[in-house]
Amino acid sequence: MKNRVSSRRRFLRNTSAAVAAISSARGLKASTADTSRLPNIIYIHSHDSGRYLRPYGFDVPTPNLLRLARQGVLFRQMHSAAPTCSPSRAALLTGQAPHSAGMLGLAHLGWSLNDYSQHIVHPLREAGYHTVLAGLQHVAKDASVIGYDEVYPRDCPQAAVVAPRAAEFLKKKPQQPFFLDVGFFETHREYPPPTDNADFVQPPAPSPDTPETRYDMAAFHQSARQLDHGVGLVLDALEQAGLADNTLVLSTTDHGIAFPEMKCDLRDTGTAISCIMRGPGVFSKPRACNALLSNIDVFPTLCDYLGIKHPGWLQGKSFLPLLEGKAEEINTEVFAEVTYHAAYEPKRAIRSHRYKYMRRFDGRTTAVLPNCDDSPSKSYWLKHDWKHQHLVGKEELYDLVFDPYEHRDLSGDPEHAAILREMRGKLHQWMTDTHDPLLKGPIPLPPGGRAAEVKGTSPTEIPGRGDQTAAKCKR
Repeated sequence: MKNRVSSRRRFLRNTSAAVAAISSARGLKASTADTSRLPNIIYIHSHDSGRYLRPYGFDVPTPNLLRLARQGVLFRQMHSAAPTCSPSRAALLTGQAPHSAGMLGLAHLGWSLNDYSQHIVHPLREAGYHTVLAGLQHVAKDASVIGYDEVYPRDCPQAAVVAPRAAEFLKKKPQQPFFLDVGFFETHREYPPPTDNADFVQPPAPSPDTPETRYDMAAFHQSARQLDHGVGLVLDALEQAGLADNTLVLSTTDHGIAFPEMKCDLRDTGTAISCIMRGPGVFSKPRACNALLSNIDVFPTLCDYLGIKHPGWLQGKSFLPLLEGKAEEINTEVFAEVTYHAAYEPKRAIRSHRYKYMRRFDGRTTAVLPNCDDSPSKSYWLKHDWKHQHLVGKEELYDLVFDPYEHRDLSGDPEHAAILREMRGKLHQWMTDTHDPLLKGPIPLPPGGRAAEVKGTSPTEIPGRGDQTAAKCKR
């Protein structure tokens, strides 16, 4: 271990000047180059939060995330490459479409990356970073296969446990640079009992305004409050250690919140995610970025920001030119996918600023109910016969300017026939270019994989179901 650390330090000393020169040109402050240091990186990620956080205008109690947003860049049009947990995280951490990375379902149900050496920790380690995992990761059944230098015990991934451990690491003022991965279980279900008065809480847009859905959203508020407290502990520890000025903080989530037609849905209610970045250089100027982005674009952006060569497997695009004022957009469209969640539900989507096109590949005409987490909101829908509500069809097309909630399907409208053909063609080309296995037919489970029956009702119906927290936390 000592020889490996010494070798890494020699590598950093020998390459720091060259890296700093490149990084200065790519958006880091000159002071970073002067001290021959790469910035530290803290990657803070939550579960199932979407954009239902205070920085995005929602009345959700997250003041620490608001503080972070006011000090950095708030990305208003960041989308998940997959509105399901492990595939979304795999997209960000490998810079690839989930199906290209091999993550076609949930890690605790048998899915894994094709190659864990494509995880971002490996290029960062080669550049001299010390990599640390604190809390949830959810791209491997066993975190030891990923390749972190340190993995804190993950007996409980809730913010109340994870945040103090991350803070403890920071208070030791570790030798720079480091990559600290801080994963919080919040705001995944089950939510804690709410403290907010549900009578004054607005449920999310797809849900009707009822006592059940208001209570459910008030409980989400409580989970978000716990998440935000954890974020605050980490940010405070960073400042107290004197490391804030030379640390890039990336705060994001995996997909939409766990309500009906949100999580695991290819509408924006499922793919729209929070993303805030604060740090030296181009991330130090507070602002909002309105460009259309996917979370597969984060990895290549970090490469350019740090002056690290792009690995050959990357499919995303660096959005550093947006922050440098050299471009207004880098994507004309972004893509999203679902294959497996609790159950098999193969579908793909393409989104531009104006249009969303979605296609289902399973012939289903009703919702795959196990792919919606159990909740008071779901129970309300089931009570009103959600199980027999018909889906729109195999294809859907929406005009996001005049129909931002994606309720008026235009796929059968003759006036939009040309747009339909264009979007359908672009989606097929993307699937071809990225070698999507769905083009060859139905995708089987991996050896040892598990899934609920598509005709079922609840994710609790998965055979041998195990909780991805790998532990039961005491509240």
